[in-house]
Formats: sequence, structure tokens, C-alpha cells
Amino acid sequence: MPAAMTSSERAVRDRVDDAAGDGFRFDPFDVATRRDPYAVFARARRQHPVFPHAGFPVVSVFRYADVQRILKDPTTWSNNFTIPGIDPELMPDPSMLGLDPPRHTRLRGLVNQAFTPRIVQGLETRMHAIAAELVAAAVERAEVDLVEALTYPLPVIVIAEIIGVPPEDRDRFKHWSDVAVEGLGYGLFVPPTRERLQRLNAVREEMDAYFSVLADERRRRPREDLLTGLVQAELEGSHLTHAEMLRMLILLLVAGNETTTNLIGNAVLALLDHPDALARLRAERALLPSAVDEVMRWSSPVQMDPRRATRALELHGHSIDADQLVVCWLGSANRDEDVFPDGERFDVARTDNRHLAFGFGPHYCLGANLARLEAQVALAALLDRTRAFERIDDAPLPLHPSIVFRGVTALPLRLHPR
Repeated sequence: MPAAMTSSERAVRDRVDDAAGDGFRFDPFDVATRRDPYAVFARARRQHPVFPHAGFPVVSVFRYADVQRILKDPTTWSNNFTIPGIDPELMPDPSMLGLDPPRHTRLRGLVNQAFTPRIVQGLETRMHAIAAELVAAAVERAEVDLVEALTYPLPVIVIAEIIGVPPEDRDRFKHWSDVAVEGLGYGLFVPPTRERLQRLNAVREEMDAYFSVLADERRRRPREDLLTGLVQAELEGSHLTHAEMLRMLILLLVAGNETTTNLIGNAVLALLDHPDALARLRAERALLPSAVDEVMRWSSPVQMDPRRATRALELHGHSIDADQLVVCWLGSANRDEDVFPDGERFDVARTDNRHLAFGFGPHYCLGANLARLEAQVALAALLDRTRAFERIDDAPLPLHPSIVFRGVTALPLRLHPR
């Protein structure tokens, strides 16, 4: 469970609910807005494409063209920034995600080979076996939390096998992942407490110790896995330091399951909300790839991507200072009517789907092919082994604790076997 918000954090957070002169409000922490942000996004695209949050060094950006332009230009818009108000001594060294070229380029090149389309396709048979086993067990139980039964274990088992760590440790992985992302995005607006940072650093130290033991083992007994490849790169000296290797492994473990878990859950919810689309997908399995990309667009698992302005500039008449933080709202860009005709409609057969859900530019998600395939495999297994599935009740589902992600942490379903 996420750490409770302190009274001081809550007081500062409440100031985020800014209003423009015409009464437009955008509070990314508001629960109702998080559940259904799309009317707010649509108005923002029309009237407030650049929205400064009063009292904070943060600007929100909503249009596709602006988001794409920002994400592809690391010279003007850096991914390396320090959150105001955080003690630098408590901040760990950044992972590849928090670096710009050329440092980012060097590190990304070391792991790109693990996620090529050919290698990902080679994992497909194993993914189908894992998904079939998980869904069979879920159908046997009839009523399950699909997050616990499928959407979390499938991605974590797959990324664990790619890296080369025991899948039986997945409960430990889930704890680490939950702590790592619970406040993600929050610090853009409200500096986290010292206690929260210490909790995060304690988990990072646990992960460092865990991976250091496994790395020592790979030095003695190499295997055909990503961990061995990273250890060998470390041993070459100039390519990867021990600290870089550990940051990379932690990033891959967390990123390798968090987004895909939300993607699969969002897909199931979208299909339940659109029974005609669900019926069509049952009848036309060839639509699975386009259906997954439509979920990525329509219900983007990652809702926002922040950058830091490296120089003063102007955007749509708004002055942006050097070092100001700009939050690119992918969830809004992916419904921009200038790019997606009838963008509010969920269409599993949509073509020319140029969504930005995996980012854009140098930080485009290196696991995009893996995430797509895992979601297709999970949905195929669910459709193969059920004649129907439905929500157990209509109670509001618990939201992901981070404003970065769109997803739920529990999804109780009733499964009807074939």
C-alpha cells in the first residue's frame, strides 16, 4: 500500500488544483479526474494547450504535436532533472531513464539486443505456456482478482526469465516494484518527505544486494540470459560499471512488469466496457495486435512523461523558464482529434495508430515489442479458455497509487469456462 500523505504534503498538493481565468481546472491528483480525465484533456487541448500550475515550477502540455516535439528533442527538453526541495544526498544515481544522450545512448545500446523483435518473438511459445497455466488456474477458481491471477504474474515471470532471476521471487519483486512506483510523479509537485525517500532507498539497497549476489554467481557460472550479458559488459571495463549494471537491472525489473500489468488490465476493462468490441475480438483473433495498440492509445498505461527545459523559450504564448518542468500528458495526446479521427471512440480495428503511449524519440520504450506481445498472449489465453467474463460487482476499482500510471491494483472478475 502507498505511504499515507502527511498533512503538510496534503496542504501543498491541494494548491495544484489551479484554475485558469475562464474557470478551467486541472488537478492530476483528483480521483474523479484520474478515473475519467478525457473531458478535461479535450478542453485543455482546445483552450489551454499549455497550462502553468500556479505556485509550482511545472507546466502541463496536452496536444499531440507539442508532446511529440518535446519528447524527440533531448537537447531542449532534458530527461535529467532534480526535483525541487529534495535533498541531493538522498537521491540515488539516475538510471538510464534519467539520462540524456550520449550517456543514455551508451547504456541503451547494451540492453537493446535483449529486446529485438526476433528475440521477443522467440519468447512467444514460453509466454503462451505461462499465460495458459495462469488462466487455467484462474478459470478453475471461477472468481478471481485478475491482477493477482494474470496481469501481474505473467509480465514478472517473463522479465524474470529474460534477466535470469528465479520467478519464485516474484512476491519480493512485487514489493520492490510497489515501493518504487508508489509516489512516482508526486514529487513533480510536492517534495517527498525524508521518510519516504529513506523507504525508497532502503528498497533500492535490498535490490542492489539481491542483484549483486546473482551477478557474482554469473561471473563464476555464465548462462544464456541478460544478467550474464550485463556482467560480461561490466567485466570489459569501459562499457558498464557495477553501479550502472545494478541500476539497469532494477529499472528492467520494475519497468518490465509495471506498464504491462496495467496494459493487460486496461485491455480487459476496455473490452468489458465495449461488448461489441469484445465479441468481435473473440471472432477475429487477427485483430489482437491492433486491439492492443488501441488500448495503448485509448487507455494509455503511462499517462504522462516529464521533461526539464534546458533554456528559456515560449510555447503557445507561454514563457517557459530554463529548468522549468514540463509534463507531457500522453493520455491526452493519444486522443488528439487532429491526429486520431473520432479519437474518443474505442476501435479494435483502428489503423494508422500513431499513439505515443510508448513515448517518442531517444527514450522510446525499449520493451515495447515485449509489452505488446505479452498483452496479446494474455488476452488470447483469456478468450481461449472462457466463453464470458464479467465484473463481480460495480464497486469503484482501486487506482494505481501513482499519477504516472493509468491502471487498477485489483480487478475482481467472474470467469465462465468454455
